[in-house]
Amino acid sequence: MSHTQPHRQNRVGWLRAAVLGANDGIVSTASLIVGVAAANASHISIVVAGTAGLVAGAISMAAGEYVSVCAQADTEKADLLLEKQSLENDYESEVTELAKIYQQRGVEQALSVTVAQQLMSHDALGAHARDDIGISELTSAKPLSAAFASALSFTFGALLPLMTAYFYQADNLSLVIALLSLIFLAMLGVISAYLSGAKILTGVVRVTFWGALALLATALVGQAFNVTIS
Repeated sequence: MSHTQPHRQNRVGWLRAAVLGANDGIVSTASLIVGVAAANASHISIVVAGTAGLVAGAISMAAGEYVSVCAQADTEKADLLLEKQSLENDYESEVTELAKIYQQRGVEQALSVTVAQQLMSHDALGAHARDDIGISELTSAKPLSAAFASALSFTFGALLPLMTAYFYQADNLSLVIALLSLIFLAMLGVISAYLSGAKILTGVVRVTFWGALALLATALVGQAFNVTIS
């Protein structure tokens, strides 16, 4: 019988961006709505502010992810170019360097040299990228996929409090938005913990804590101004 284990490392790139986007979408949009509502704004002003926050936030998340991951990709390319030049100029030293890495991991000296030579004969740059620099196909930078995942998840997250504000027009809107947003964040924590293999309670607590803090802070800001926005 074949023995296979389901690993989650291949999800790291898009999962990180998606969780960040959804969390930011819920927290920033809900906090914006709560802050504006706490300042005695009209319902249309609250909806407009929330919608503007959704659009600006989604674009900002996409741009931020793309720029930051591009910076990572540029760094990886520069390191790979440097490694390629080293392989062309002093191949034997690179074999020794790779062998020492394997020795530090517990491989015998003679065997480590053999392993390094065989791996480098197959793909020298790939071997050094993986074991010397720490770059692999699973963790390499993918700017477009990260930007798309972040923008899409932000939009979905922001729609939850925004739709609540659109359909609910009672005086206690701030309280309802805050409570529902904490529930949405808890659900996000459950999903992200499940996908990443973490403990459910840990995932829930770490997202709801910061969300509650942001909601409280913006509510206090809105009450401090306490103005009617027409």
